Amino acid sequence: MSSLLKDFKVISSTFGESPTVTIRQLEYEIPKTHRTRETLTGYLKGARISTDTLASALNLKRNLGQLHVLIHSIGILLSLPYILKDNENIQSISLGAGNTGKYYDLITDYRVAEFKFIHWRGGAESIRQNNVFKVFLHLLWDTSGKKRQLFLTGTEEAISFLQGGRALSSVLSKDDATKIRFEAKYGNQYQTIGQFYKEHHTKVEIIDLRKLVPAFEVNKILEEQ
Repeated sequence: MSSLLKDFKVISSTFGESPTVTIRQLEYEIPKTHRTRETLTGYLKGARISTDTLASALNLKRNLGQLHVLIHSIGILLSLPYILKDNENIQSISLGAGNTGKYYDLITDYRVAEFKFIHWRGGAESIRQNNVFKVFLHLLWDTSGKKRQLFLTGTEEAISFLQGGRALSSVLSKDDATKIRFEAKYGNQYQTIGQFYKEHHTKVEIIDLRKLVPAFEVNKILEEQ
């Protein structure tokens, strides 16, 4: 058995199919269990919490820390058959999430495209919003003359944000390079995201993958991310 499979087995035997439920149970039971060091140690042994459990969890974290890269890669690959036109020539494809040295996730003789597999959770979404706007700008500033497209797993939240009143200074505050480039192009003529998007929204097509790719239909795979 490989080390990774062994670690999965250790964690699974301890936390079952729902680690969150098991952790809540531990939170409930520990206060009732703790009388002496011996009783608590005995409880932990019965619950299979040990140094081996910790070692397995740490090893899984090391090995699966790039899981988001796999999701990004698989998501793009599953999308390609549904978005590419017949005889459309792929010139470049970047499957890794983040900065891979390639300029766009997908470049063909027809389009430049970026993909974001986001499950909006509600509440504070500033990091996701910032990321969506940065990608929107990245596409907007393309000079190839090709169709610019941003593919998302659900567009309502993203478009609502882009049409909203959040200050541009807030959205750009964590990315100095983009902020400098933005200010060089537009100065201070825009104060909010909504003002900027209203003027430029027709230049980048935002497309809902849930309406194109069966794997991303509403209430399916990405709902648990």
